Amino acid sequence: MFAVIKTGGKQYKVAKDDKIKVERLAAEPGSQVALEQVLAVGEGAGVTVGAPLVAGAVVTAEVVEQGRGAKVVIFKKKRRQNYRRTKGHRQHFTTLKITEIAAPGMSAAAAGEPAKKRAKAAAKENG
Repeated sequence: MFAVIKTGGKQYKVAKDDKIKVERLAAEPGSQVALEQVLAVGEGAGVTVGAPLVAGAVVTAEVVEQGRGAKVVIFKKKRRQNYRRTKGHRQHFTTLKITEIAAPGMSAAAAGEPAKKRAKAAAKENG
């Protein structure tokens, strides 16, 4: 199962146990974060797309670390004018580990299991 979430002005396609780097979130390492802006959720042909969000869908993630990215150097120059300016920037980020994808109409156990296992379980129940 996967979900498409929106955070920090960007969209990410995530699945259970994925690790992603997002724009900085105000949370301590080890804490849980609920990402409620879910744009799409599903697996295979059973994908639910929101308009614009999927109602009731939540992606839960654990904050792994807070950090800063690599330095980006901004260098401006105008030739023959003795004009040179150097600036640097390091973007803050938060590393998240996706722990659960919950969508309406899907059980939490089904969200973490592969489709083949669910199909086999359903076939056993139906005889």
